Amino acid sequence: RAAEWQLDQPAWSGRLRITAKGSTAFIKLEDKSSGELFAQAPVEQFPGIAVEGVTDSSRYFVIRIEDGNGRRAFIGVGFVDRGDAFDFNVALQDHFKWVRQQSELARQAQDLEQGPKLDLGFKEGQTIKLNIANMKKKEGGTGSARPRPAGPGGLSLLPPPPGGKSSSGERPAPLSTPAQLPGTPITDSLLSWPQPTAAPAADVWGDFAKASG
Repeated sequence: RAAEWQLDQPAWSGRLRITAKGSTAFIKLEDKSSGELFAQAPVEQFPGIAVEGVTDSSRYFVIRIEDGNGRRAFIGVGFVDRGDAFDFNVALQDHFKWVRQQSELARQAQDLEQGPKLDLGFKEGQTIKLNIANMKKKEGGTGSARPRPAGPGGLSLLPPPPGGKSSSGERPAPLSTPAQLPGTPITDSLLSWPQPTAAPAADVWGDFAKASG
């Protein structure tokens, strides 16, 4: 109980620092002016016997100090401000939380090294198949081009001229009268439209070569 201590006449007052080396934390009591070490308490576990809180206050603790020669002593320490006591607790908790995380990571790494390793290499004669979509269109599928009808001799027939009727084979008649630009004295022989000639019997164009008029 902190009430049993002579709180109005402390045996020593100074600065408290917490440092760490490896997994061990050190509570150091130092002179607030010169920084000279007065005593230190190594803490290997928290909560533990090295640091204990009193039963009647949250600002006072009992710590176990050591001199490095095997001698130990339990002394009581306290903080004037309650916030400093809170920071003291949090600093120790954070350190040993980090220690537990490091230990867990080391254990997981050891389990991975001892466990069976996956063999992701290809076995002899093993192959893989890649299915790349949209590389080939299905036969008869949507979007396939419709073939043009082929005429005699493998030639494709051209579509009928605009305004013509493919069923009767008719097409607009060629100009039979000479054309003349207005106001230009040009002879009829220069602009006479050539008359269609009779198609040979083996013409592949069929009725399209015949004039309707």
